[in-house]
This record gives sequence, C-alpha cells and structure tokens, in this order.
Amino acid sequence: MSFHDAVVPAYLQMLNSLTGLLTKAEAHCAAKKIDPGVLLGSRLFPDMLPLSKQIQLASDFAAKGCARLTHSEVPSMPDTEKTFEELKQRLAKTIDYVKSYKPEQFEGADTKDVTFPAGPDRTMTLKGQQFFSGVSLPNFYFHATTAHGIMRHNGVEIGKRDFLGAN
Repeated sequence: MSFHDAVVPAYLQMLNSLTGLLTKAEAHCAAKKIDPGVLLGSRLFPDMLPLSKQIQLASDFAAKGCARLTHSEVPSMPDTEKTFEELKQRLAKTIDYVKSYKPEQFEGADTKDVTFPAGPDRTMTLKGQQFFSGVSLPNFYFHATTAHGIMRHNGVEIGKRDFLGAN
C-alpha cells in the first residue's frame, strides 16, 4: 500500500461521514424545533470545545496533515462558520483539497521530516510516518469522534454506521 493510499482515503472517509452527520443533526434541529446554534455550540463538558470547533479542527487536521506530509503550503482556513451549511461547505472544500493530492506527492513522505507546531511557541519534527500515525490521524479522529459524541449526546439519532459513513 502506498503512503498516499494510507493517508488520503482515511481522511476522506471521515470528512464525508462528518458531512452526513451534520445533515442529520440539521434535520434533527428542524424536526425538534431546536435552535441550530444551540447544538453547534454544545459541548460534552464545559472545558471542551463546541461542536462547530470540533468540525473545524477535524477539517484542519486533514488538510494540514496532507500539506505537511507532502511539504506543500499549509492552507489557512479562518474559523468563521456559524451554521450547519457553512460547516458543510468547509468540509466540502476540505474534501476537494484532500482529493487534489496525487500519489506521487506522497512518495517518500513517510521517511521525510515533518515540522509542525507543538504549542504556541514550539515546533516539533518527526518522520512522516510518525507524524501521520502519532499526531495527525489521532487528532483528526479525536475531533471527529468528539463531534459525533456531541451530536449523539444531544439526541441526534446516529450510531457507529453513521460515524463510519456506512449509512
């Protein structure tokens, strides 16, 4: 399996499933007459980030992960989304961005150095494989899973198959 085939499909599967989850969450709000802003601002615990930020961060980890692994320019997406539609548009842009990467861009990326922010005033350098499997992918899944958990906790009728994008 090429490194491209390990990276890109993993991000795309979850970005697409997050789009489906947001669609179900939006329908849930409409059916239950819930202000969408309430659900988008919901958290699992007061010191955690809200649903909207979880989606934004999952988007960031996918796009920036691909960019850093291929030594491409790291994209900047301001976190301005406040509606389900805006978050789905962000995911669509991220999906298009991730899809734009070609297998040859990932050749040797698993053994190349990847330098990335590790706090406000610090950077860290790891080999591509270590960065992907130990930093980028776990953070990506953390935020995707937390988004799913927030929606489920708030009554959106979703399950594992929705999380996996199988529904």
